[in-house]
Amino acid sequence: MIKLLIADSHPVTRKGLEVLFTATQDIEVVGSVGDGEAIIEFVKRNPVDLVLMETDLPKLNGLTVLRYFKKDFPNIKTLIFSAQPEEVYALNAIKAGASGFISKSENLITLSEAIYKVADGGIYLSNDLTQQLAFGNRVTSNGKAAFYKKLSTREAEVLKLLTIGKKNKEISQELDINEKTVSTYKARLMRKLKVTNLVDLVNQAKLAEEVL
Repeated sequence: MIKLLIADSHPVTRKGLEVLFTATQDIEVVGSVGDGEAIIEFVKRNPVDLVLMETDLPKLNGLTVLRYFKKDFPNIKTLIFSAQPEEVYALNAIKAGASGFISKSENLITLSEAIYKVADGGIYLSNDLTQQLAFGNRVTSNGKAAFYKKLSTREAEVLKLLTIGKKNKEISQELDINEKTVSTYKARLMRKLKVTNLVDLVNQAKLAEEVL
């Protein structure tokens, strides 16, 4: 029996997934939470085999949770279930410690298959992305997806927090890094995106997501 924790900021999504897996014999939903801090608090107190979670979570984002798991709960597997573009976020999620990435546009059968694969110790990515990686290329729009490929996991994490309006101090607290380090990452991102100010950096990052 797979002990599954569902983490999503939308109550309707959480409830729908709970109802779905109620009829599944091999999967037991042991909890449902709406933010990153709640995930960590739950796994401290309850046995969990696998977490199905969104990347855009309040309080602590998904990549931060993944890093925490990698350090303190390495036996808990994580499957990212997201509406964000796979081409942009999947590889950084895997590098951060996730065992798979599945789009919210996929059907329920595929979602269940992904959960079983991850629970068995495998890595789940879509067939399209798997083929792109196998042949050494990526589908890009105006070169934007290729830009994300060049980012480190930490750079991608800082960029994501910047795009949702987080300030340097808030980012440093969430990622547990020095505020000056956040400024260093911002400077690197500006160089890579060839912009000179924060507004253009955020706009370029949002554009990269929109065109995929």
